[in-house]
Amino acid sequence: MKKFVLTMIIPAMLAIVACTADIGTNDYYASSAGEVNRAAKGTVISVRQVTVKSNNNNAGTLFGAAAGGVAGSAIGGGDTVPILGAIGGALIGGIAGDAAQAELSKQAGYEYVVQLDNGGLVTIVQGANELLVPGQKCLVLYGRQARIVPYNGI
Repeated sequence: MKKFVLTMIIPAMLAIVACTADIGTNDYYASSAGEVNRAAKGTVISVRQVTVKSNNNNAGTLFGAAAGGVAGSAIGGGDTVPILGAIGGALIGGIAGDAAQAELSKQAGYEYVVQLDNGGLVTIVQGANELLVPGQKCLVLYGRQARIVPYNGI
């Protein structure tokens, strides 16, 4: 029985992690290829490390509840014991699945405040794969996947 539950839970948790959006500066969706977006020059004036959490899509709760319900229903006994076991297993599995999804889908990121050359201020949160520092020149790339990138031009 334990093998059966593990063969359900492990793929479910991997599916949850796979659904986590990648927020790195070098990651683009295929649908963004070929789009023209606006860019503006600026200077990074503030950086702070943040944790980016997934918007809860309830997948972990659903997978956990299903696995817990199946595992709980396997409890032997009279007619009502498997039913109660399934209900209890689904509740516990749902809670555990939700907690696992929340933990597995967190990512490190940075929040940047950028002073644009035109005087405006913008903020953006993006992945931690590339760190820009205060005083560094950058380009703010606008679009569905807005981001800032280093700028080495004049």
